[in-house]
Amino acid sequence: MEALKQGADALFILMGAVMVLAMHAGFAFLELGTVRRKNQVNALVKILVDFSVSTVVYFVVGYGVAYGTHFFVGAEQLAAFNGYALVKFFFLLTFAAAIPAIISGGIAERAKFWPQLIATALIVGLIYPFFEGIVWNQHLGVQAWIRSLTGAEFHDFAGSVVVHAVGGWIALGAVLLLGPRSNRYRQGGAIAATPPSSIPFLALGAWILTVGWFGFNVMSAQTLDKISGLVAVNSLMAMVGGTLAALLLGKNDPGFVHNGPLAGLVAVCAGSDLMHPLGALAVGAAAGAIFVAMFTLTQNRWKIDDVLGVWPLHGLCGAWGGVAAGIFGSKALGGLGGVHLGAQLIGTLMGVLWAMAGGLLVYGLLKKTLGLRLNQEQEFDGADLSIHRISATPEREANW
Repeated sequence: MEALKQGADALFILMGAVMVLAMHAGFAFLELGTVRRKNQVNALVKILVDFSVSTVVYFVVGYGVAYGTHFFVGAEQLAAFNGYALVKFFFLLTFAAAIPAIISGGIAERAKFWPQLIATALIVGLIYPFFEGIVWNQHLGVQAWIRSLTGAEFHDFAGSVVVHAVGGWIALGAVLLLGPRSNRYRQGGAIAATPPSSIPFLALGAWILTVGWFGFNVMSAQTLDKISGLVAVNSLMAMVGGTLAALLLGKNDPGFVHNGPLAGLVAVCAGSDLMHPLGALAVGAAAGAIFVAMFTLTQNRWKIDDVLGVWPLHGLCGAWGGVAAGIFGSKALGGLGGVHLGAQLIGTLMGVLWAMAGGLLVYGLLKKTLGLRLNQEQEFDGADLSIHRISATPEREANW
């Protein structure tokens, strides 16, 4: 029976790993559909290569930083217990690799290729797993300290803060250091319109991410005996809450509508195992509203050229999710309890500050040494031709 349980757990978490791996196709198509046509190939290549670099670095360094273990032993030992430890690594790797995938959307259309891969290695190898180990593996006694202050640990079931807020706030630092795309903001206050290149591809990316997210959240239980239908239904409710709020506040804009469910799912990750479904609906709706309002504000008023709006979507909605777990996870609002708003505020603030500092440090060093940005001519030609020497539709252009 024990062998059967181990095998079932390995299969369970493997299914989760594959579902989250599929989400990276969603990241790729969401970016592909949002950027201008001359940058579509670059969007596809970046996501795949970033994932590959993340895999090597997390296997060799990052997983050890977070969990104090390594895989430099014989294959016989690695295969023990149906290889559960390896499959768990695969699952957690897909979370780690989401960080550069998030950042990719913010810095799209003007970032150099190789410096971004170096940033990926540093972030996935050191910056992200350091905070991951604090929250999910009791490193440095931080969780014990938070519990001594508030009576509860910082709770982040599936990564609203650990993954999404950290990715979004690192991305903000990178976006600020890069500066806006050429001619995005013109003299006299004019703002050049940059509509999505393909609503169907944008929608496809959003749908792939949405479906995969149920592996992201539900399989965060990591073993079959801890699986919770509450997590699945709360994820569903937050998704539709974010969609409806984005629809209403975004005035039927398809870009907002398809990012709405992602905002809701980002926010519900932290407390999806605690909230009542109606609480999850409210959390998702608030996240959809945050995304629409803050994307508009950052792009138009503050003139922060975050191409896919990854700071509002992941950074702000992720931080909201961390705080919301302490509100809607409480028994007073129909949740299971065991959380404290103060603990959630402390943990969320720690994640935001660590990510912002790490992002500014990594991208600041790269800017001073290798440079972060394509030159003006390369940016005008587009990343596809400048970096990859081919466009998304070479036959059409040859015929033309």
